[in-house]
Amino acid sequence: MLLDGESWRSMVRDFTSEAWRLETLPFYRVPSEDGDLRDFLTGHRIDPLTYSSPYTDGLARVRAAGKTKGRVHVVTRPLTNYLRFEFMYYEAHSRAGDDIRILDVTDRENPLDGVQDFWIFDGQHVVLMNYAADGTQIDRELIDADPEPYLEYQRIAVAESVPFQEYVNGGHRA
Repeated sequence: MLLDGESWRSMVRDFTSEAWRLETLPFYRVPSEDGDLRDFLTGHRIDPLTYSSPYTDGLARVRAAGKTKGRVHVVTRPLTNYLRFEFMYYEAHSRAGDDIRILDVTDRENPLDGVQDFWIFDGQHVVLMNYAADGTQIDRELIDADPEPYLEYQRIAVAESVPFQEYVNGGHRA
């Protein structure tokens, strides 16, 4: 079943305990980010200590409700301009409660090679994130399948990654 509009927003908003995402691409083409990305490339930076947005406000609500939200992003160095841009926001988002981890596969085999981007909600609802080669999202697909393989991908991703702040402070795991 394809998810968009309110069906997607309710999935992200109404989970009961955990929302978790695997990100595997070196760039995402998100039209709403185009201006911010251009600003970043010309030197504009946000202050992660004071940055606030609807997303960080939502993270505060998630934490206040006793729920968790997290992700692992698989990367290789050198980071793309998009990843450098995204990392600027990751710092603010991690401070707001998003459990962001980095799996750097620059000098090692990728333990999740061939696994596509996905979200898993409450350990049971899997949404595949389908992208074109240029990073443009095609669609989001709620699949009717055993979540166990995706829970195993999550376990591997978390075990093989490091917390975002540790990564940016030089704590690359090889």
